[in-house]
Amino acid sequence: MQRVTGIGGFFFRAKDPKALTAWYHEHLGLNTDDYGCTFWWKDSAGNDCSTQWSAMKESTDYFNPSEKQFMQNFRVADLDALLAKLREEGVAIVGEPESYDYGKFGWILDPEGNKIELWEPKDRAFL
Repeated sequence: MQRVTGIGGFFFRAKDPKALTAWYHEHLGLNTDDYGCTFWWKDSAGNDCSTQWSAMKESTDYFNPSEKQFMQNFRVADLDALLAKLREEGVAIVGEPESYDYGKFGWILDPEGNKIELWEPKDRAFL
């Protein structure tokens, strides 16, 4: 069973996300918007894919229960099957999976308490 297919995004806490995102735009040339920066690419089959980079408010509760300054997002092929397998392996699952027009999401914790977002994407929803 294929588990992780790539990095979906990197999210981190910032004192002033808007100003920090503007700094990255000015000094590193990131093509930013209100959500950070979306990097577009093609997978080995030629499908459109994206990776998201986003600064979030320090007060965000999106990373809960982790108190870490960041959260990583991994792209997965079959979220439901992966979560079932991880549950069997004793991995801590956070909340229930959620579905949106752009994909399905689930969350787990690693042994050090880092929250990891698992994303079964529908990249064409962004185009």
